[in-house]
Amino acid sequence: MKISQKGLYALQAMMMLARHHHQGAIKIRDIAYEEVLPEKFLELILLELKNARMVESVRGAKGGYQLRREPADIHLSEIIRLIDGPLAPFADAEQLRELIDRDLPHRTLYQVFLDVRDAAARILDNTTLADLIVERSPRVGKNFKRQKDQKKDQKKEAATILPMVAGVRKGE
Repeated sequence: MKISQKGLYALQAMMMLARHHHQGAIKIRDIAYEEVLPEKFLELILLELKNARMVESVRGAKGGYQLRREPADIHLSEIIRLIDGPLAPFADAEQLRELIDRDLPHRTLYQVFLDVRDAAARILDNTTLADLIVERSPRVGKNFKRQKDQKKDQKKEAATILPMVAGVRKGE
């Protein structure tokens, strides 16, 4: 399974909205700043999330975006499937089942891919935005260091922790 950069940005934006869920709408520029995301790209992602009824936009001086549902009701699998499509390493679960049935010499290989897909889907289906934000404390006070200042370290760390994110390779 690969998560595109767009998918990763969507997850980061949704986590930020979940952290500020009861504070009202958040402006795109504030989301982009806090999460160190490109603002124009974030606009497109939020529009896609809005069309899928995961977020809603609020007009006016205090406008911006906010979650339409409680963070506990939004599963990571919903966001990833919306942005990146099926969770399978290639094809989707139904196609893998067809390959298992008709390609006998490679049946066990396709079964492994299906098992991987099912395990990933089970984790993502059972993990909500609320699960992710419970463990994270807000970044406030004197010790707050903007993520952009930590970007190089994060890229190195992401290359070893999240090799499934498309576009993030070791050494980038």
